[in-house]
Amino acid sequence: MNIAVVDSPVGRLSVVEEGGAITRLVWGADPVGEETPLLAEAIAQLRAYFNTRLTQFDLPICVEGSDFQRAVCDAISAIPYGETMTYGEIAEVTGHSAQAIGRACGANPIPIIVPCHRVMGAGGKLVGFSGAGGVETKVRLLRLEGAAGLLI
Repeated sequence: MNIAVVDSPVGRLSVVEEGGAITRLVWGADPVGEETPLLAEAIAQLRAYFNTRLTQFDLPICVEGSDFQRAVCDAISAIPYGETMTYGEIAEVTGHSAQAIGRACGANPIPIIVPCHRVMGAGGKLVGFSGAGGVETKVRLLRLEGAAGLLI
């Protein structure tokens, strides 16, 4: 396992690579191992995202968890930059309940890259975010993407 770190507008982010794929993004961990070409690319893409020059990440990821967890992360990854979907809309796509989608979204191991901040509650209601700073971080990410018109 190798971990690289980048400072961002939402805090210090640590990107974890295992087996040639990004497996986690966490707030505040220290670097571990070497900065591989994949980690260097992930850091470059995160910087470009925060500078509004990147609207879609292009990195190999490996979502640990059940087939359901991976299906939810795939559905979340399909939400376009600057747009949102509700838990209910994702439930329709995946064939599971909105509550199950909410739990899977909260367990997303690669926030920002798998953009769970783009998932809203019923009626577009602003709800939690698993990353550091919770809803405040979610609001910052949505504003960065120009989705602030959806917010109060």
